[in-house]
Amino acid sequence: MSFKSLGLNEALLKAISKKGYTTPSPIQQKAIPKILEGRDVLASAQTGTGKTAGFTLPMLDIMLQSKPLHKRPIRALILTPTRELAAQVMDDVRSYSEFTDLRSMVVFGGVNANPQIKTLRQGVDVLVATPGRLLDLHSQGAMSFNKVEFLVLDEADRMLDMGFLRDIKKVLALLPSKRQNLLFSATFSKEIKKLAGSFLTNPVMVEAAPENTTAEKVEQTIYRTNKGLKTELLIKLMKEGNWDQTLVFTRTKHGANKLSEKLGKAGIKSAAIHGNKSQGARTKALAGFKSGSIKVLVATDIAARGLDIPLLPYVVNYELPNIPEDYVHRIGRTGRAGASGQAISIVSVDEFEYVRGIEKLLGEKLGNEIIEGFEPTESLKEILDKKAANKAQHQQSRSRNPRNSSKKSSGGNRNSNSGNSGSNNGNRSRGRNRS
Repeated sequence: MSFKSLGLNEALLKAISKKGYTTPSPIQQKAIPKILEGRDVLASAQTGTGKTAGFTLPMLDIMLQSKPLHKRPIRALILTPTRELAAQVMDDVRSYSEFTDLRSMVVFGGVNANPQIKTLRQGVDVLVATPGRLLDLHSQGAMSFNKVEFLVLDEADRMLDMGFLRDIKKVLALLPSKRQNLLFSATFSKEIKKLAGSFLTNPVMVEAAPENTTAEKVEQTIYRTNKGLKTELLIKLMKEGNWDQTLVFTRTKHGANKLSEKLGKAGIKSAAIHGNKSQGARTKALAGFKSGSIKVLVATDIAARGLDIPLLPYVVNYELPNIPEDYVHRIGRTGRAGASGQAISIVSVDEFEYVRGIEKLLGEKLGNEIIEGFEPTESLKEILDKKAANKAQHQQSRSRNPRNSSKKSSGGNRNSNSGNSGSNNGNRSRGRNRS
């Protein structure tokens, strides 16, 4: 099958050819015809499978069949969970619409809203957005959704993980009832199916690969060691294996910062990327990683979701996720487009339960390796005792600094005076959602 056989507009085919693509990917072959038919689509596809083109190309094709509306109101709305994914989707939309007169733009938090408002008022056909900034701009009267013909929820499962359900419902309530809906998710969880059932009309389901499978060309390896030896082992593996362009996952923002600093001291240029980083810092780190000037990108799950880095050879789980599906998302960053890749997990005894959950999900046992000099000697009891001791030490430190405690207390009082508990939850949610 060729892109031409799908019946796409000549301007789109020209853009596809310029990008060097000749054959549609499986998700594109399945989704594009259904979208061109005007059907609502519920699709299971991970980043790196060509899913962005799978919904962008047919959407642009339908829009090109009619003239742009007066003042160019928003006709297509694409919601994504993170700034990075929004920017990448925008790049794709612009490249595929290069030889058309359709206008597009992206809006997300972390940057000045005024330039975004100015561009919106000039008129755009396709808008890519994160939920928090989208609702902020709408509340300021910067946009109208009255003419929206298409709604795309991209990485919908991650949006739910990040607490965007409330904002998604708010957006849905603002849109015209007559529109075409496209929902793309890495998995068809119960929550995703419930969300889909709330706004998709008689949807067709398409899947790029069986649910929760991992890339066939990803070699998965587990190295067992003590918790305190993880960093040293990672440095050894990287230096001896001469790894470049390595994506490393940690569970927390603090952990990402700490590991990045240690790698830097060992002579391995790295950068951390997470929600507390400014948009400028995140963009700079990602650009450096893609160009090769930064060898290691240390990331949390939320920050890394949606990153599309071609031919990424190494993914490292410095700390395993406690949700097995997140492991699948993580290692799906490598082994793309037919290329091989390695997924390395450095595991201490307190993470063995997570390994069992991952193996149950995958339906296979993962091989364990032990490197001389890094043999695991800790027991689970020893690790739990250390955690308890550290917690007690932290509490003692806080009690010795009552000033810090009073600051936190006064902050809490200010929040409680600002409204009821429901309002507070909403405020916290909105703050978190400005991705």
